Formats: sequence, C-alpha cells, structure tokens
Amino acid sequence: MNDSNIDLLLTEGSITELRANFLNRHLSIEEAVDWFLSRIDSLNQSGKAINAVREVSARAIDDAQNADSLLAKGRVCGPLHGIPVLLKDNILTADGMSSSAGAAALATFKSQREATIVSRLRQAGAIIIGKTNLTEFADYVSDVMPSGFSGAGGVVRNPHGMDYGRGQGSSVGSAAAVSASLAMFAIGTETQNSIQTPAAYSSIVGYKPSIGMVSRAGIFPLVPSQDSPGPMTRNVGDAALVASILVGADCRDTLSLLPVCTSISKLRHLNLAGVRIGVPRKHLTNRPEFEQVMPLFENCLSRLSRAGATIIDPCELPSAEQLQDIRSCVFRTEFKAALNAFFEDNDAPCAIGSLAELIAWNEDHPDAIPYGQSLLIAAEATRGLDDPAYRADRDMDIFLSRHQGIDAALAKHDADILIAPMGAAAKYTGKAGAPVVSIPVGIDSIGVPFGITVFSAVGSDASLLAIAAEIERLIGKRLIPKI
Repeated sequence: MNDSNIDLLLTEGSITELRANFLNRHLSIEEAVDWFLSRIDSLNQSGKAINAVREVSARAIDDAQNADSLLAKGRVCGPLHGIPVLLKDNILTADGMSSSAGAAALATFKSQREATIVSRLRQAGAIIIGKTNLTEFADYVSDVMPSGFSGAGGVVRNPHGMDYGRGQGSSVGSAAAVSASLAMFAIGTETQNSIQTPAAYSSIVGYKPSIGMVSRAGIFPLVPSQDSPGPMTRNVGDAALVASILVGADCRDTLSLLPVCTSISKLRHLNLAGVRIGVPRKHLTNRPEFEQVMPLFENCLSRLSRAGATIIDPCELPSAEQLQDIRSCVFRTEFKAALNAFFEDNDAPCAIGSLAELIAWNEDHPDAIPYGQSLLIAAEATRGLDDPAYRADRDMDIFLSRHQGIDAALAKHDADILIAPMGAAAKYTGKAGAPVVSIPVGIDSIGVPFGITVFSAVGSDASLLAIAAEIERLIGKRLIPKI
C-alpha cells in the first residue's frame, strides 16, 4: 500500500477493513501500530495538543510484532487480531501502565490485575496502545469542574476546535482519540452521559450497553447500579463487533450473571420499513439547551420517515417531568461504598485506602483539585447502602426511568426505539440502565458536531444496534477534524 492509501485506511477505515489488510499482508500490524503512535506523538501534546492520551504502552510495538509473527504462522487470535485500541484511564491493566481514574493522588498506581474486558480484548487479538485521559473520577469530584479536566492528566481538548463543556461526560479522552484517529477504537465508560454525549460532540459513534451486559470488574466504579463500559468507534458496525467481544457473564461482577446478559452476534441487516421510532418531546427533546439543533433533528426525522420508518411524534415518557426534576442520593451513596470496596480490593493503591483518605490527600495537595471536591465530600457524608433514603431513591429512579419512563413509552405506542438529539436522554438511559447508541449526523450552524441518540429497553441491545446501523447508513455523517 502507498502512504496515501495507508493514511486513508487508518483515519477513515473500519476494523473489518483494517483486519482484511492485515490478513492479506497488504499492511503489517507493526506498521499500523507505529502509524498510530506517531500520530499520537504529533497531535497529543503538539500540533492540536488535544491531550487525549495520558500514557502510551511500552509494549505496543512488541505486541504488534508478536501479532505479525502469529499471522505469518497462520494463527489468528480473533476478530480483533492486531487492531490498536486505547482504554479510558479508569480501566485496570497489568502491563506497567498506570490506572489513575484521573486523580493526582493515584497517578502512579500500577495494577497487578487486569479488568475482565481487557483480558477479553487481548484474547480477541487487540493491541492495547495506551490509556486516555478522562474527567477525574468520571466527573464526580466537583460540581463546577469542567468536562475533560483531571488532576493527573490535565485538560482534554476537542479535536474539532471547541472545549468540552461542563456536563459533556467523562469519556472525553476516548472520544477525542477516536475522533482524531489516534486508534481504531477506544473503550469508554458511562454511568449517565459519559459515552453518548462526548461521542456526539466528537462526531463518532458511542455505544453504552444495557447494565450488566459487560463486566465492570477491574474498573474504577462510580455508581455500580448504572455503570457500564462500552466501545467508542467510527461506525456502528465496529461498535457491535467490539461489543460482541466484551459482552458475557463474569463471576467477578455478579450483575453480569443476571438474565439480561445476552450475546451480540453479527449485525443483522434490515431496512426501516415497519420500524417504529418514538420521539419523546416533553422535558427531553424540547429543552432550551437543544433549541439551536432542533432544525437538524427535525431534518433527521423527516429523512427517516421518507426511508420508511414510522415516526411516532410525540411518544412521551409519562414520568418525564418528575424525572427531570428529581434529585436523589444514589450517586453519592453508591460512589462511597463502591470506591471504598475498590480501594480495599486493590490493597490501598498509592496508600489511599478509602474515600476519606482520598479527601485528606486532596486537602494536603490543593493544587491537584483547583475546582474543589464538593462531590467527594458529599459522598463521604452518606450513611451506606442500607440507608432507607438511598433504597427509596434507587427504587424511585428505576420506577420513573424504566417502568414509567422508557418501557412505558415504548409499550404505549408499540415503538421499537426512541430517538433524541445529542445526549438529551442521558438521565433516563442512565438511571434505567438502558442501552443507547450515539450516531454522528453532521454539524450545527456554529460548527459544533451534531449527533442523535437512539435508545430502547434494557436487554434490547441487539435490535437497537441493528436499527442504529441502518439509521447510520441513511443519515450518518462522521466529520473528520481538520488536524
């Protein structure tokens, strides 16, 4: 392959296309990994200086050479053989890279154990080339801290030229890295917003699986009843392929043993004729913050209708008003309990054995937390998972977001999926644990990437991905940043 063809493949190609070139020996895995490492070197701290990547793996070239050697012997590890990937820096690896969750207090933590999803990626042949920066502790340090900031990694910048603003999610480093083609795909995590919203603002695909579909073992927790890792990719097909590797039961994460955990096989092809798409308007799509992009959203609905989809508009969530206004203690209560357990399981990394000790370290190093630590302090004040207030709040979250929210809207109108602009549905999908796919569809009037999200009931991931792939084929438009 000549240089221009290599550049085109590695900036715009799919995982399947790159793998075919490896298998046909048109491009070596080492050449591809070296290309991505060089691109990280030229764009991460210099050039655009997007600061998406916190650390590069010292093993990356050796791993690539080994993968090439296996191919030369006719051995293929799996569907991701040789495919370079970046991991969000709250995911543990045992390869000498640190796992800080963005915290300066944990900047030198090097785990001796790997997250289950890391083992599954390696078994499928993926080459882990580094870790991405994230909003510190998945954006649970201070209620005024901007998205993209962490004490350990600094500030992530959107490759499209704007800042990641407050509330745009914590997987910004993974989103920026995929947007800038620093790897073929990345892994992010979402509790409520952190994959779908940065994906939309970065013009990439983000898929957050149903809660329990993918193991969280070996990943820094935020709210275990809502946390889920997921792929951030260039297209829906790649997201489904990566998800098929990640999904599966794991005895280290009991939630993954529940019946919702089903497989995701190869995407089935369909057309939109007969697909019923609901549009939840009140307190969701029709909110002031989305007024600027509504013409783009309405155009998407028109195009999907012309392609044969049945657009149910409106398709309201009965609980939308209540859920929009609700404030609960679920985040802070689960965060304290889960983080304390994580620190104990990992033998007090960097001598931090509890949330209280983390807060004390931050107090001794105020430069590490320029926006304060109001959320950490609020979490420390909670009274545990047996607190009746927590139990009532969690029950209410599920009732409003799932039973009287997403599930009720789908059932009332016999809809297959729901659709919203950008991350408008994040609070609903997060609390419900429902699957969501963010699809890039262009740019708004001031040059900001625009995307839609499609979501459905818990456990409906396979059908949601199939519909999302067809929507992407019809109206999807990934914007390559000018870098």
